[in-house]
Amino acid sequence: MNTHVSASDDTLTREIIGAAIEVHRALGPGLFESAYESCLAHELTLRGRTVARQVAVPLRYKGVELQVGYRIDLVVDGSVLVEVKAVERLPPVISAQVLTYLKLTGLRAGIICNFHVELLKDGVKRLVL
Repeated sequence: MNTHVSASDDTLTREIIGAAIEVHRALGPGLFESAYESCLAHELTLRGRTVARQVAVPLRYKGVELQVGYRIDLVVDGSVLVEVKAVERLPPVISAQVLTYLKLTGLRAGIICNFHVELLKDGVKRLVL
């Protein structure tokens, strides 16, 4: 895995994390993922970012595009994937899922935000392909 990311993606990931911290400060833990997703999308929009929600992940297998229903929670400015979670513990499969989504979409950077923590800094994981 290459950990190099462009300066613009690095700046954007920091801004996304800042926005997530703002949402977490306002709401705290204990809500559904959909609530955090909506609020984070709104916060990023307020900050002048373009946010796509529930983006379909294309899956091609042996020359055929399959409709399997995979979706990315948020794609910010067309370049950073954000997976929103609200779980007690983040299973390792979530990181694997985000890395796979990065490969399938051609995006290079992803962030997992688990809002079910006391301090959001303990629930944020940044992944780079």
